[in-house]
Amino acid sequence: MTTGESIRSTILTNDPLWWRQAAVYQIYPRSFADGNGDGIGDLVGIISRVLYLASLGINAVWLSPFYPSALADGGYDVDDYRNIDPRIGTLAEFDVLVAELHDAGIRVIVDIVPNHSSNLHAWFQEAIVSPKGSEARNRYIFRDGKGKNGELPPNTWTSVFGGSAWQQITEPDGSPGQWYFHYFATEQPDFNWDNREVQEDFLKTLRFWSDRGVDGFRVDVASMLKKNLDPAYDGLVDLDRLGQSLFHDGLHPIFDRDEVHDIYREWRQVFNEYDPPRMAVAEAWIPSHRLAPYASTEELGQAFNFDLLRSRFDADSFKAIIAANLTLSAETGASSTWVFSNHDVVRHPTRYGLPEYAQAGSSFRIGAEWLKNGGLPDEIDVAGGLRRGTAATLLMLGLPGSAYIYQGEELGLHEVGDIPADQRQDPIFFRTNGSEIGRDGCRVPLPWEPTGTSFGFGSDGTHLPQPAWFADYAVSVEDDDKDSTLNLYRKALSLRAELQGAEQLEWLDAPEGVLHFARPGGWQVITNFTGNPIALPAGEVLMTSSPLVGDMLAGESTAWIRA
Repeated sequence: MTTGESIRSTILTNDPLWWRQAAVYQIYPRSFADGNGDGIGDLVGIISRVLYLASLGINAVWLSPFYPSALADGGYDVDDYRNIDPRIGTLAEFDVLVAELHDAGIRVIVDIVPNHSSNLHAWFQEAIVSPKGSEARNRYIFRDGKGKNGELPPNTWTSVFGGSAWQQITEPDGSPGQWYFHYFATEQPDFNWDNREVQEDFLKTLRFWSDRGVDGFRVDVASMLKKNLDPAYDGLVDLDRLGQSLFHDGLHPIFDRDEVHDIYREWRQVFNEYDPPRMAVAEAWIPSHRLAPYASTEELGQAFNFDLLRSRFDADSFKAIIAANLTLSAETGASSTWVFSNHDVVRHPTRYGLPEYAQAGSSFRIGAEWLKNGGLPDEIDVAGGLRRGTAATLLMLGLPGSAYIYQGEELGLHEVGDIPADQRQDPIFFRTNGSEIGRDGCRVPLPWEPTGTSFGFGSDGTHLPQPAWFADYAVSVEDDDKDSTLNLYRKALSLRAELQGAEQLEWLDAPEGVLHFARPGGWQVITNFTGNPIALPAGEVLMTSSPLVGDMLAGESTAWIRA
């Protein structure tokens, strides 16, 4: 890019706090772009789309796992933390990608998965052939079984993916052996973070990628690293439902234990070895009042706020969530984060198109119960869901703090619900015998062109099937349509970069069902959650998520105005 160096000099060098109000675009590498035609997205594919990423106006990309993996959980089962899956690329190609993104003024955040490895990781393979009580087994969580001969799991805890959270191994002599803990898939044994060797190896991994130019890290299930497997917790079967009625803050057996912060304080020391310091953002599905330490300057710097993602499309709910989180940020000095979609949840235009904008559960379960019978059900309001989704996104992009965008949402993509069972990949679907539909529907490869065997994703098919309706959402189609969702995102991100000021907002009076706030610098955001048009306040209309109705803001729409 001809302007690459000037962008780089202003964005990548001069501001160590670039991330506090960044627009970050999440790439799920296997589903973004396929450079070699094998049906799997790769680094060469991402490199080929750097100009597209630059055209969006983003500040950073977050790359979901690209490590060697058997794909028992979409790449979150990591075989080797300091290498690239050969199906995705090479370390040399990774270096090229980082350099080209940096030249385009785009920072690079990579996923790190510290709670668990793959069962194919060299350490785990060593553990299962080593004797009970060995140092190799102490890197993971091994326990003796119950029952006369240890034939029962150590306790009754269940995996979030279904079934027991314990798996028995066969000892080297062929006898039934110990059990290892896996909160996720059987192929994802949890590390023992009380082991100093585990702690030091991840410090080595942080330095490995930082030395290659990575600007930050997204920390997978950041709240789970420290655990207490006290036998007294044995009768508590469903870990997902262990709430505050049973455990005070910081004392849950596996979630958000206070001692996890010792780990991240040490990580911060590593981040601060670099100039500018590396940033990180915690994925922690915990109550908002517990997020502050993760997001502090002594630890990771940011933590995902999933409250808006879990909210219905409702003015009162949105305002309460925004106000509470901005107050928390002001009190702690942490940067706010906002997100509506990612690789673990039903895409938000689909959620907002479900009956009564249904939301339930946490993580991958949000909205998924409505889709598990296959396809997009008749009751989904496709157009209405997209209208509400873009209104919510334009509101989000007007907020102080960082905005996280998931690949394909800039195209207005809905969830792909009608994936045949024999083509699904998510372990959730298989471990629950199909009662949970899983997350494949938001991971379908992107459409770049309206025709071809993969809609331009690659030269020969895709690892997950694309629906025919993707043709209407292809990048090249939307690129030529000035009123497309893609061009709405581009305009919003460009304006956001121009207008963004101090991390503050002021709530303004608004009628029921409407939110209205002002940002420093004289611009305002107004979102109409009702179904009826409303009068706009005086000022220059900079952009709207839906066409105006005369001089009025349409129902379920957002406007940015300059007062």
